[in-house]
Amino acid sequence: MSANLEAARSRVNALREAIESHNYRYYVLDDPEISDSEYDRLFLELQQLESQYPQLLEPRSPTQRVGGEPLSEFSTAEHRIPMLSLGNAFSEAEMQAFDRRVRESCDAGEIEYCAEPKFDGLAVSLRYESGAFVRGATRGDGSRGEDVTNNLRTVRAIPLRLRGASPPVLEARGEVLMLRADFDRLNERQSAAGEKEFVNPRNAAAGSLRQLDPRITAQRPLRFFAYGIGDVGGQSMPRAHSQALDWLAGLGLPVSSERRVVSGLQGMLEYHQWMGSRRGALPYDIDGVVFKVNALVMQEKLGFLARAPRFAVAYKFPAEEATTQILAIDVQVGRSGTLTPVARLKPVFVGGVTVTNATLHNEDEIRRKDIWRGDTVFVRRAGDVIPEVARVSRPGARAADDRFVMPATCPVCRSAVIRLEGEAATRCTGGLFCPAQRKQALLHFASRRAMDIDGLGEKIVEQLVEKSLAVSPVDLYGLKPEAVAGLDRMGGKSAQNLIDAINASRGRPLARLIFALGIPGIGEEVAKVLAGHFEDLDNLVEADWGGIAEQKKSLQRDNAARKRRGEPALPQLLEGIGPELMDSLAKFLHESRNRAVIMALNEAVRPGLAGTPRGAALAGKTFVLTGTLPTMTRDRAKGLIEALGGKVAGSVSGKTDYVVAGEDAGGKLEKARALGVRILDEHGFMQLIKKKEIPDGR
Repeated sequence: MSANLEAARSRVNALREAIESHNYRYYVLDDPEISDSEYDRLFLELQQLESQYPQLLEPRSPTQRVGGEPLSEFSTAEHRIPMLSLGNAFSEAEMQAFDRRVRESCDAGEIEYCAEPKFDGLAVSLRYESGAFVRGATRGDGSRGEDVTNNLRTVRAIPLRLRGASPPVLEARGEVLMLRADFDRLNERQSAAGEKEFVNPRNAAAGSLRQLDPRITAQRPLRFFAYGIGDVGGQSMPRAHSQALDWLAGLGLPVSSERRVVSGLQGMLEYHQWMGSRRGALPYDIDGVVFKVNALVMQEKLGFLARAPRFAVAYKFPAEEATTQILAIDVQVGRSGTLTPVARLKPVFVGGVTVTNATLHNEDEIRRKDIWRGDTVFVRRAGDVIPEVARVSRPGARAADDRFVMPATCPVCRSAVIRLEGEAATRCTGGLFCPAQRKQALLHFASRRAMDIDGLGEKIVEQLVEKSLAVSPVDLYGLKPEAVAGLDRMGGKSAQNLIDAINASRGRPLARLIFALGIPGIGEEVAKVLAGHFEDLDNLVEADWGGIAEQKKSLQRDNAARKRRGEPALPQLLEGIGPELMDSLAKFLHESRNRAVIMALNEAVRPGLAGTPRGAALAGKTFVLTGTLPTMTRDRAKGLIEALGGKVAGSVSGKTDYVVAGEDAGGKLEKARALGVRILDEHGFMQLIKKKEIPDGR
């Protein structure tokens, strides 16, 4: 028996090695050595041996790509390094501007770029530890995605173990997609089984990867192509992006064979034209090409914007167009309250899908393009995703009633609509009670930077709204555990945890509550300014914005006169809040139903600054933090100051009230001494915070 087991072990190991080698040749090298039937024979032999000798079965065997019970939902996966999206370019002029910015930022002549097709699929990350695949996740919002490890294990193009010498940690990033031929065969099977066919390969790939049952995903012909590296540990990186892609290919990860290294703007334009001419002959869909600065040292120097790298751009192909007729123009209210006119179209096939609705963006765009009901128009899929009306092909009869006019009230809640000066968007003023905005209002209210209610995610909010358990944010504070326990996937413990998280949000700083209200144009920094000035919601809601505007104008005139006389300027009133934001605040806060919700929230939440006497907080005081404090981070100190209405500045000036200094304080401490600014160590700072009293200070 022992001899038989050892012979079986040897054969199993040989079969596993052969199958993974054939996967590599098929998916990475595109050079298969054996037929599909021969591959299937090897796979079946391995399955039979593992069944006969279960002690030889291993999780990383090729036969174990399929398995496991269906999940009830996907768990969240954090991206240690954010998965950012790419900035888009649609014209040669935009590419010229991108190349110029890169050259100027790097102080270089002609730049070398790595050029790749832009796959039309679903972005994912694959984490390998010591060469073994341990986790896979979707991009999600860039910071967090869905853990789809079990589903990605079923994709044969993804190696379960890397080839050769692999680093201790490697996070490869790429795209899951479906080849056109595989998509056609899948739809043939769907049709034969009497099931719904997929619209296009991208939808089929995305839907397949997000199946809760990995056995369904395993039946779908998914592919994977790597295009970059996220996290990497214990390994020195190549000097160029193109070399990094070669390295990934050597590890056994599929990489596009269409990648090239090009020089300068002309090289990028030629590659874009070349790929555009080959687009229809490729086995997969692409919607453009991606250019990345090839030298990694330059990539590091260029850095990132908020949501995209500055060293890369996606040069999109022109959108496909088709003509059809506008049957009607409706108005939709978005999650943020924006009113968007939408054309209802005679169905037309464009860009791989049948389009029946298309955005008209806003009233200005309708006027600019001179679009009326009944017109025959060109429709395109902007970026191959969002259908839009590009222009009029042939005017219709054009009776007076066919001209579009934005309604004066919200079509959902009948609140007045506003259009702020300088904005194209028209917005509903009923943000805290409008049904169209209800889900987003609750999600924003509970978000981490607002009231930070852990566990109140999209699926729970949807159920709360659909069951009328939460009509506005104030209803959250009246939820009972038994009502929450009746929601899907919310047992007794989960329900109580959510109630506890809601209760824990009571007493959050006033600035966070103001931000949580979702007032158009009011971000975190403006909310802090408002909290520091008004100190409680009553004062904010009852503010005379017309009077404040006049005070600001008067102060500006006084400061202009003081400047001419060489005198120091007086502190600005509500600095950074101009007439447009004051108009937005006035209209939002003066809407009677909004006011009712806000005052109920004030009572339920009792924010951290509510009821604090003006002389007992840090309102109007400016702090500078310098050096290393013994037990407190700067972020913590800054949070304490801002929670009490104070302001933290980056440099010491005559307007500074306090400098909080730790070890290695440096020049800021010296300047504070020279200017006579009061200096506090950590102990003195905490004494000040605890008292919430402001001595004269100088």
